[in-house]
Amino acid sequence: MTNNNAATTDSKWTGMVEVDDTALAVTDTGGPGLPVVYLNGQFATQGYWRRVIGELGPDLRHITYDERARGRKSKRSADYSFEAAVRDVDAVLAARGVDRAVLVGWSYGANVAAHWANRNPDRTVGAVLVDGAQPFDWLDDAMELRIRKMFRRMRWLMPLLRPTGLLPRMTPDEMADSNIELGKLATVAELGPVLDAITVPVRYVVASGTSLGSKGDEQERIRAGLTEVTARNEYIKVSAKVPSNHGAILRKDFRAVAEAVREVIALDRP
Repeated sequence: MTNNNAATTDSKWTGMVEVDDTALAVTDTGGPGLPVVYLNGQFATQGYWRRVIGELGPDLRHITYDERARGRKSKRSADYSFEAAVRDVDAVLAARGVDRAVLVGWSYGANVAAHWANRNPDRTVGAVLVDGAQPFDWLDDAMELRIRKMFRRMRWLMPLLRPTGLLPRMTPDEMADSNIELGKLATVAELGPVLDAITVPVRYVVASGTSLGSKGDEQERIRAGLTEVTARNEYIKVSAKVPSNHGAILRKDFRAVAEAVREVIALDRP
């Protein structure tokens, strides 16, 4: 792994961090403030966080990165597993010389944040989970077939969108496999114990309505599972339920996300 001048934190740094068989595009605003690490949606990029970062301002140190094969610069890999995504958090923090941080994750990134916070309580100030990491048994054989069909239908768009960074440099099957793996990890039996074991402040910001690939009230039924989560673990609360849907939440309700970050920071007791 390359350090890339990680000790220098007083100014903005942009570069590549090597991990396993790949390299990730990372941006670190630098400065003396508390580090906040942003974990993207499954096929999203670090640019989605710009409104949240702008709202929180320069007093915090903001670290964003594009996951494997995402964005314009992060390299392809032989491993797009969830465990690889969790390892990438460690790689980015180590490269930037960060020992302890706030984690903010949206969608897929919320699941990564929850797992990392559970495994690293001494290194986690707290976590903000944005419309993700909600235990629910939503994956069955029919849903798996839907997922595979959806990504295969996108095949013709991929050559057009990949140069813009709007789609990852992954095959339709690789994208489907990643989504299906998340479905297995999101079950009550798998994700529930992870959330129950968290011992740092966690705040959820929950969207409304549907998202890409969902139908009817599927998303709202998934979100309803948080009631039992918050009842079991005193560290976990819902900070806000906002009117925007899953895909628009970071664009339209970035202030609610920023406020949840402030809530977590205010609870910090190093």
